[in-house]
Amino acid sequence: MLAVLIAHAVAAVLAPLVVRAMGRNAFLPLSLVPLASLGWVIKNWGTQQSLHIQWAPGLSMDIDMRFDALAAIMSALILGIGSLVLVYCSRYFTDDEPRLGIFAAEMVAFAGAMFGLVTSDNMLILYTFWELTTVLSFLLVGHYAERASSRRAATQALLVTTAGGLAMLVGFIILGQVGGSYLISDLLADPPGGWLAGVGVVLVLIGALSKSAIVPMHFWLPGAMAAPTPVSAYLHAAAMVKAGIYLVARLAPGFADSAPWRVTVITLGLASMLLAGWRSLRAFDLKLILAFGTVSQLGFLITLVGIGDRNAALAGITMVVAHAMFKAALFMVVGVIDHTTGTRDIRKLAHLGKAAPALCVIAVLAAASMAGLPPFLGFVGKEGALEAIATTDALSPTVRTLVLATVVAGSILTVTYSIRFIWGAFGRKQLKRPSPAVQGMHAAGPLFLFVPALLAVGGLAAGLAAPVMDRLLSPYAQTLPSGGHADYHLALWHGFGLPLWLTVLVIGCGAVLFVAHRWVSRLRFEHPPLGNADRVYDATLRAMDTISIKLTGTTQRGSLPLTQASILVTLVLLPTILLALNTDTGVRLRLWESPIQFAVGLIMIAAALAATVMRNRLASVILVGVGGYGCGVIFALDGAPDLALTQFLVETLTLVIFVLVLRKLPAETDERQSVGFKAPRALLGAAVGLTVTALGAYAMNARNTAPISLQLPEAAYTLGNGKNVVNVLLVDIRAWDTLGEISVLLVAATGVASLVFRTRRFGTAPRVSDAPGAEEAASSSETTWLRGGDLIDPRHRSLVLEITTRMIFPTMMVLSVYFFFSGHNAPGGGFAGGLTAGLALVLRYLAGGRYELGEAVPIDAGKILGLGLIFSAGTALASLFLGAPALSSATLEVTLPLLGHIKMVTAIFFDLGVYLIVVGLVLDVLRSLGARLDAEVEVNAR
Repeated sequence: MLAVLIAHAVAAVLAPLVVRAMGRNAFLPLSLVPLASLGWVIKNWGTQQSLHIQWAPGLSMDIDMRFDALAAIMSALILGIGSLVLVYCSRYFTDDEPRLGIFAAEMVAFAGAMFGLVTSDNMLILYTFWELTTVLSFLLVGHYAERASSRRAATQALLVTTAGGLAMLVGFIILGQVGGSYLISDLLADPPGGWLAGVGVVLVLIGALSKSAIVPMHFWLPGAMAAPTPVSAYLHAAAMVKAGIYLVARLAPGFADSAPWRVTVITLGLASMLLAGWRSLRAFDLKLILAFGTVSQLGFLITLVGIGDRNAALAGITMVVAHAMFKAALFMVVGVIDHTTGTRDIRKLAHLGKAAPALCVIAVLAAASMAGLPPFLGFVGKEGALEAIATTDALSPTVRTLVLATVVAGSILTVTYSIRFIWGAFGRKQLKRPSPAVQGMHAAGPLFLFVPALLAVGGLAAGLAAPVMDRLLSPYAQTLPSGGHADYHLALWHGFGLPLWLTVLVIGCGAVLFVAHRWVSRLRFEHPPLGNADRVYDATLRAMDTISIKLTGTTQRGSLPLTQASILVTLVLLPTILLALNTDTGVRLRLWESPIQFAVGLIMIAAALAATVMRNRLASVILVGVGGYGCGVIFALDGAPDLALTQFLVETLTLVIFVLVLRKLPAETDERQSVGFKAPRALLGAAVGLTVTALGAYAMNARNTAPISLQLPEAAYTLGNGKNVVNVLLVDIRAWDTLGEISVLLVAATGVASLVFRTRRFGTAPRVSDAPGAEEAASSSETTWLRGGDLIDPRHRSLVLEITTRMIFPTMMVLSVYFFFSGHNAPGGGFAGGLTAGLALVLRYLAGGRYELGEAVPIDAGKILGLGLIFSAGTALASLFLGAPALSSATLEVTLPLLGHIKMVTAIFFDLGVYLIVVGLVLDVLRSLGARLDAEVEVNAR
């Protein structure tokens, strides 16, 4: 099973290259991938296999797969018809078809995703494949992206099936939690009960019904006919729409007796069969006739597999196979008609049967199976369905009669639209000569006709070999209870009985209804009594847009104070109400550990209060920084030097960035432009402070066992081979979090630079040699401490700062390297080292200007950021290639002359990535908020 998935993934990756080399003929070698996988399915037919790969057991996300009778049936359809559709694509498309390579990759990937779906035993893995098919369906339906109809159809299918999929995910989680396992096999062996499990079942059924286009979520399937015909033949006839049928069939052995199951599945299934069957009689596009017919047939199928007994399941899975074969063949026939005549409108087709007799024979064979005529497989399955419904004990006699009568009525419609399809496509229609479209048609190639012919003949052969099909399909049916009556077996002849007489009635009434189609066509409602699903969908989207606009307009008026106030009021009210409802108010507090903490706290409070009344922006920033430095002092006093070091460095760098930004703003705030009253703001600020304090107090007093932090020093040394707990946590124990955080830093740096530069994001900072008048400045200066200093306006130049920078810059860089290498066992690390190096670059910039920045680091900041990400992410991948978990560390020990015994942990390479990303971030900020703004000032001055 894993090999099949890998083969399809590799083929999908290589498909664009193969198409580029071979053109449309590339579909032929690509078809060998599902064909070879089909060989594996046939070889292992009748066996049960399972696969277990431990991945994330804590999240119940282990890769568990199971190959059994039902999976074998569905896999054969997915891979067999998938291979034939790829062969069909080699003659359907032309070599100049746009995005043909991507289309081929999506088709192959879809076949692999469907195989993963039907073989998944873990519900969460099944959901992953389920949504993968949704995304691929969206891409395939929207293949002709330049057409508005294709974009609308793709979006509609995506929204409907994704919404159903999300409901299904919630249902999976409920069933997994209630049942104690996320494995389908475990749930079927011991189905959970109770009302909560019933809610989970309903949510799962919503997902299944939406995927299989069951009323009221059926409207996306006719709209998806905007896709290329191979997509319709595969996704909307044989594969994707069968996913919901499969899920109902898979869960029926365990959940068919739950309260909401049959009333939901059978009611909506029969409604789909009738409404879509009637709707197909009003369509004139051949694909739309088949599309509404597909919805009708899907309603029939889901009814059969949802009844929940052995005979109905056998009839249902037989009809699934028959439907996949005849409907895929008919869609391909429509594709041939469209290609050869240029139209699919039955009003523009006449005498096509005479012009293309082979194509007509293929269509008649497939349509006969769809109508349930003997001796086709469709007849065998429909006979079994009528017998199963008439004799089942799963339904009460009244319900059984109603279901049987509805199925007969739906089958009459099926016969009618089957005849209408053949007549509309190939009939003469009382015309003496062929229509213009038929007169100008060209002949179809033999390979173009081979695939639909094979499927149509296959439906006939399978019907004649009904006992063989019974042996292949009955193992799944045996997983359901027999219901107390004799087991039914597939056969062409069961004697004269109720099913046979009902079949005669269906065929006769269907033919009569077709003959009276002109009268029937007049029975069109000006306003459909049940409404128009497409219009309901559009109205729903409009209502959601209106609600979102009004909600956004109410909560986000463009006022930053209002937005902040809304967030902070919620922060105050919600925890306060919940804490007030808590009867346990035993909170014990110690205001400080030592008088030094008290003194530092007073300074922080004084700075915070002063910042609120200070009008000078720079002074306010400095006062806010005092609070940050005070926090660093408290860290140092409480034995956290690593945190203190990082806090000091971050506060210093933040202060510099604020200064760079404040250069473009007035020095003082204008009180006349202030909005609102200060008293409510002050009250809200005090309330937030008190709330956060109370939450912290409750959190500290809620602990009733020893804190996990007591185990961190030993874990850091034994697991991460380091004595610095903070650094080992960052680069080893929770390195995944750090990888995400530095990725955010990289995105933030790129976003800031992109907003400032606008047109040219990348490039190195300008060097002295790039400056106008650089030669004159160099010759006029006798002593140059910093090369960029010569280009600064003498009024703004500080010789003392230049000399100081020249002296301490090397020391700061050496200190940053020391922090980097010592961080695993002492205060420091890649983050602290990168901040130190960044502050050294800030000093060079402040002393020597933007040209000095280019002299300090003549490398593009984007390259430094990218190199850092490569080191960090590469560490994760290297571990996987070595057979270890991602981001796991290894220890290297060696004894060298002079240096002695050296112990190095491979996490240092991850830390190197952090170091480079921080340096690149600082350099990017200096280039964008510093050097770029300096350049604009110079241009404006000139």
